[in-house]
Amino acid sequence: MAMRVRGRLSARRRARLGAALGALLTGVVVPTVVLTPGAAVAAAVGTPVCQIRDDRLRELSGMVATDDGYVVVNDGADDEARRRIFFLDQRCAVVRAVAYPSRPRDTEDLAVGRDGTVWVADIGDNDRSRTTVGVWRLAPGAERPVLHRMTYPDRPHDAEALLLDADGQPMIITKGGSGTVFLYRPTTALRPGATTPLALAGQVTLPTTTTSNPFSFLGRGVVTGAATAPDGRRVVLRSYADAFEYDVPDGDVVKALTSGTPRITPLPDEPQGESITYSRDGRSLLTVSESADQPPGTRPTILRYPATAETAPTGSTGPVSPTDVRPIAEDTIGLGGRIWPLVAGVGTLLALLGLAGVLRWRHTARR
Repeated sequence: MAMRVRGRLSARRRARLGAALGALLTGVVVPTVVLTPGAAVAAAVGTPVCQIRDDRLRELSGMVATDDGYVVVNDGADDEARRRIFFLDQRCAVVRAVAYPSRPRDTEDLAVGRDGTVWVADIGDNDRSRTTVGVWRLAPGAERPVLHRMTYPDRPHDAEALLLDADGQPMIITKGGSGTVFLYRPTTALRPGATTPLALAGQVTLPTTTTSNPFSFLGRGVVTGAATAPDGRRVVLRSYADAFEYDVPDGDVVKALTSGTPRITPLPDEPQGESITYSRDGRSLLTVSESADQPPGTRPTILRYPATAETAPTGSTGPVSPTDVRPIAEDTIGLGGRIWPLVAGVGTLLALLGLAGVLRWRHTARR
């Protein structure tokens, strides 16, 4: 497998590639959980909903659906005009932009509470150097969001996904690098002006897939976004390649993620898919990609995928979906399924390191 490179790598994309390679080189291993025999993956195709034409919205990292349209944020934009919480109508036109009272560090995801409160996850940390992370809370009708700072109990983490638990409190999902990610939640109620300690709540290992995406196997092992269904009975995590839906029958999000079996919706070849949300009726998954590193004229487009059905009756051997399914090849199951990704991963890693060397040499030669 080879990673596609569209022209010169931007500074952000080089940083993200370096972060992913760093995770692999510092002892994170290939996922050890594989799909069980008989499991299947829904063969979904994203349907365009609307195109975002505002030039300020080129690095989209978070999105939620509302009754009137959508709310989106950029990913740590250097341009001050892009550092806003943008409200869109149902045609993807900007109707309101809310500024932050101070500069955010790296806004990566959004969540919306049942009362309409918008939460912005300022949790990105490619260099893993931040002493605190934060969430911005924008109450319905408020003119400015309020910052709540938090700190990890162990070490800095790069994270791009946010969920709300049954009590409406935020939960951070780390980005990972090899399919295993960690859940952190506040130990006490959040308060403005205070720094709240986080506690490790659990870990999740994503199933392995073969979905095509711009980052090859690296793109399948990271979590770039998350969302909760409007009725709170499902949550979804996404990678650059797939969406993983978990049932939450009793409101315990941590239990659902750490012990449940997800149903998988492929999100193939999205340019740089980091955002996911449920439609307001809960029947669809909505995604949007960044367009900053795409060919000139490319606009972010919201895509719609069918949400998967609820858990199959007791005795079913695998996830179910209302759409057609394609089984995972049998030779990827069991011990063989654990070995070949490692072999392929090592080969791809060496190829990527070689590519990085060539790109660095070419960049130096231009000077």
